[in-house]
Amino acid sequence: MKAAIAILLSMLFGTPALAATFVYVSNADDGEIGSYTLQPDGSLKPGQRIKAEKIVMPMAVSPDKRFLIAAVRSKPYQAYSYLIDRGSGELKLVGTGSLAESFPYISLDRSGRFLFGASYGANLVSVNPVGADGRIGEPLQVVPTARNTHAIRIDNSNRFVFVPHLGTDQIFQFQFEEKSGRLTANTPPVLQLKQGTGPRHLVVSQDNRFIYVLNELTGTVTTLALDPSTGLLIERDSVSVLPPETKLVPGMPRGAVGTPGANQAPRNPDNDIWAADVHLTPNGRFLYASERTTNTIGAFRVEGANGKLIYLGSTPTEKQPRGFNVDPTGRFIVVSGEKSDMLAVYSIEAESGALKPVGRYPTGKGANWVEIVTFD
Repeated sequence: MKAAIAILLSMLFGTPALAATFVYVSNADDGEIGSYTLQPDGSLKPGQRIKAEKIVMPMAVSPDKRFLIAAVRSKPYQAYSYLIDRGSGELKLVGTGSLAESFPYISLDRSGRFLFGASYGANLVSVNPVGADGRIGEPLQVVPTARNTHAIRIDNSNRFVFVPHLGTDQIFQFQFEEKSGRLTANTPPVLQLKQGTGPRHLVVSQDNRFIYVLNELTGTVTTLALDPSTGLLIERDSVSVLPPETKLVPGMPRGAVGTPGANQAPRNPDNDIWAADVHLTPNGRFLYASERTTNTIGAFRVEGANGKLIYLGSTPTEKQPRGFNVDPTGRFIVVSGEKSDMLAVYSIEAESGALKPVGRYPTGKGANWVEIVTFD
């Protein structure tokens, strides 16, 4: 009887739609963005491939999940804005906008009104306005910084911006004015890390107490405590993404993508540490980082009280894993490899954080960045 009533109510009022999760992967060598639907079991169902331009690399999703923005690292440097269809996940180009330089990293402020960019080759950061239609306006601020700028992220209060510099082992500290979109140097403007560290990418803890910086050249993740009133960082601890028995040695800065000698070190880099990307699970319990020479994903448990990282182990993955991401439920990781034509999906064991292979799925050439969006 209850089942019959449930069926009748479903027919009368409709059945609530299940959450849909979509995965987007930028394929630099093809100049395309591939889309997939992430199934409940973690498998990927391929969708459209939409044309951007070579070399399409970093991407960002607007806070309201309406738009996907992708940056192209070949001239003319542009940001492509796509409207995301909530039902199908399909992308529709709504416009392009000029970028100040070639950016290996872009991100948005918490309002979605401003796009930040960091340029490795030009040693600068910039801010572009984002229109209500998702289009990117002309740069409103360009700030020269230091050598090999590699990422730019804002904290959860939308007041402070942090920029790691691989070439000078520094984290630049900015204040952000949400109304105007302008950056100003904090006091002090720079946090200096140990020479040869090579800070590359960073993530902010959900409680806004810690920032975790992945260091490309030493393959370590540094825990930084964030003062919520001043926006200043204090170094706490560093842990390796590689097992203790590793034979790799510290790396050296390499050439910028899109320039002669791209990704080339001044000496043979075959035995160099070459860390790439870092992400936290949504609940903040686990952190993952990729290392490109060994083609692995390192896993850490996060001690909530002090932000300390405990190394759990490393999982083999696609060749040269430059970009990956954790889905918004915290159940799966999707990994791309620049030298692989496949994506790898792993499930995350809820208690241990261990990664279990789900499957491998075709992608384009030069896959390097992953964004994942869930619509409830």
